[in-house]
Amino acid sequence: MNRLDALADAIGTTVQRDVALGPLCTYKVGGAASVFVEASSTADLEAVRSALLHVYPDPDSQCPVLVIGKGSNLLVADRGVAGLVVTLGDAFAEIDIDEGRQQVRAGAAAFLPVVARRSAAASLTGFEWAVGVPGSIGGAVRMNAGGHGSDMAASLVRVSVFDLREGGPSERETAELELGYRHSNLASHQIVLFAELQLRSGERSESEAEISEIVRWRRKNQPGGQNAGSVFANPEGDSAGRIIDGLGLKGLRVGTASVSDKHANFIQADPAGSADDVFTLVRDVQQRVFDRTGIELRPENLLIGFDPDGGEHS
Repeated sequence: MNRLDALADAIGTTVQRDVALGPLCTYKVGGAASVFVEASSTADLEAVRSALLHVYPDPDSQCPVLVIGKGSNLLVADRGVAGLVVTLGDAFAEIDIDEGRQQVRAGAAAFLPVVARRSAAASLTGFEWAVGVPGSIGGAVRMNAGGHGSDMAASLVRVSVFDLREGGPSERETAELELGYRHSNLASHQIVLFAELQLRSGERSESEAEISEIVRWRRKNQPGGQNAGSVFANPEGDSAGRIIDGLGLKGLRVGTASVSDKHANFIQADPAGSADDVFTLVRDVQQRVFDRTGIELRPENLLIGFDPDGGEHS
């Protein structure tokens, strides 16, 4: 019995084997998870932690762990994940609003557009931007997601985190997360359980009008279909989309993947396409931009299971 088999046996009834991850990601491509757990409670997470400690006691030899929310910023290689993938179930999607204190407590599995609309309906303002981000609260905290002039750091007060090595849950203030542009210090084995947001009193009609405008703008300027939003983080003082477009790379194709004709910082995957084609195109765009401008674009998408040296420029 190999260690992943032993891990699956140790986790018990909540575990699934060889679960396809493509349907759980907005690219809709990619391979399977060797060991998959949908946690419905902190007790489920504690069972996973205990199993990991039992099967992988050596801190220098740990099982790869991937936490998936809505999969809206994620590309998994066609060969899949030879490790543990954890997602949080509906029990972690609750949204509690305290209108008097102008606070929102949202579970990590809550859908950002839902939190944005619920907050607006409660006459709270400051989270309208999130209606255009098809991710989860947990994923948004992990990468400090943002858009339309704001981000999670602007309203985040504290989070609850479960650590698959040290246990939990434990609460962390925003300052402890070291939030930056599309960055936090949360490690792969640390799972956000909920986030507390501090918003402001506003006018419901104004917030809902702003939400409608954001939705209209995104439909006009960004493609639908199988993609994971902006592929590259914007270089300081510039736009990755502008740079890629300026080099005439819209429509560039590798197999079943292409740079969007609508927005150059989006890559589209064809139906029944290949994650490896998407990855190759990401590296191709990086290389072309570097060769012609000297700018090193940093992927904003999380790339899992690929050869880390594949296609990198030297």
